[in-house]
Amino acid sequence: MAADQLHISVFQADVTPPLGAPLCCDGGVKPAAKIDDRLFARGIILYGTGKPIVMVAVDWVGIAAQGWEEWRREIAKAVGTDMDHVTVNTLHQHDAPEYDPTANKLLGAAGLGGKLYHEAFAKEAIAKVVQAAREAAKKQIAVTHMGIGKAMVEKVASNRRILGPDGKVKVMRLSSSKIPEAIAAPEGTIDPYLKLLSFWKDGVPIVMISYYATHPQSYYGQGAVSSDFVGMARMLHELEYPQIRHIHFNGAGGNVAAGKYNDGSPERRPILAKRLAKGMQDALEATEWIPVKASDVRWDVQPVVLPPSKAVLDEAATKAKMGDEKAAQRSRLSASHDLNFLNMYKEGRKIPLFLLSIGKARVLFMPGELFVEYQLAAQKMAPGNWVAMAAYGDYSPGYIGTSIAYTQGGYETGPVSRTAPEVEGVLMDGMKQLLARNGGK
Repeated sequence: MAADQLHISVFQADVTPPLGAPLCCDGGVKPAAKIDDRLFARGIILYGTGKPIVMVAVDWVGIAAQGWEEWRREIAKAVGTDMDHVTVNTLHQHDAPEYDPTANKLLGAAGLGGKLYHEAFAKEAIAKVVQAAREAAKKQIAVTHMGIGKAMVEKVASNRRILGPDGKVKVMRLSSSKIPEAIAAPEGTIDPYLKLLSFWKDGVPIVMISYYATHPQSYYGQGAVSSDFVGMARMLHELEYPQIRHIHFNGAGGNVAAGKYNDGSPERRPILAKRLAKGMQDALEATEWIPVKASDVRWDVQPVVLPPSKAVLDEAATKAKMGDEKAAQRSRLSASHDLNFLNMYKEGRKIPLFLLSIGKARVLFMPGELFVEYQLAAQKMAPGNWVAMAAYGDYSPGYIGTSIAYTQGGYETGPVSRTAPEVEGVLMDGMKQLLARNGGK
């Protein structure tokens, strides 16, 4: 084994829930009644000159708080690293499970045990991913080059928040829309580019890793488990390149969705998937190949404390909501997440931000349903670099808006956001510190 040769391992595990399992974290959809397509956790291990680095993308709606730490800790043990060198990010499909074991315990005390997720299945899923990572670590592949590419994705993403003349949210354009005004409005603030990072051995591609910011829903809520149009796009691209594993991460898509181009009909899913798959193909064709060594790989961590919103800080009201047997189940489930987030804040718990640097490539791994403005800002912080972002890491904060967004109204920065407006300063500073450590160059 060459002293400075980069090695990787790639793994996959099926994490499809059983029939009857709860789907989506808000409790507002039907439980799993059929399987439209399988859900996967896909990961890559990088063996640079330091500890192994593991990056995992999961076809679930969210993995939160102590549950996120559990995934990272168990994977770290399996591959011989520490949990600060492991990131787990979800793709946020809604016809999929979530995992927040502490919130689940809180709900159990309120008579809602088992309503958040299927407990036995969740443990089994973690074990399968851990075993897949352990086996993959025994089969390291030497790589000689990395590829970086990007391409514009046409007619998929649009901003969810349409502002009126007064600067307030006038229309919400969510994952699907039939409102003429919403459909006619401009796309708004998005990142139209899909980024593609790949690893090669002597001209042969081994793995492709894509990043694109949007809510991934075409239609959902009827009990049909699915990886939705992002999973379908990933599959379509793999059919073109069956020898290459494809890992996809969701970018900062908290305020971005397909609503301008999606009416919620089943027929739209394959259309959106083909558009996204074309972006993947175009990014591959635009790829720049660069020789890579183990010493080119760097991993940095920046822990941050996210300030909770005023609503979350009202502990008595949150507990009352969770225990109110007359309230909607969706509201009570959400309150369990609120309470857990508050408790962690009181304990001084920090959420780590991660940065992978390889040559001129920079990939940030961030928490929550992050607004796309953070992704665009990160790109400006490191001019001249290829910058990508994966959000939906620790899912516990929920939506994370920008400071001004909290003054504009709208769904995302209302009660569903567990963070205060000051969160923008915390995260922007954290990103700057990470990017500055490697010169931002």
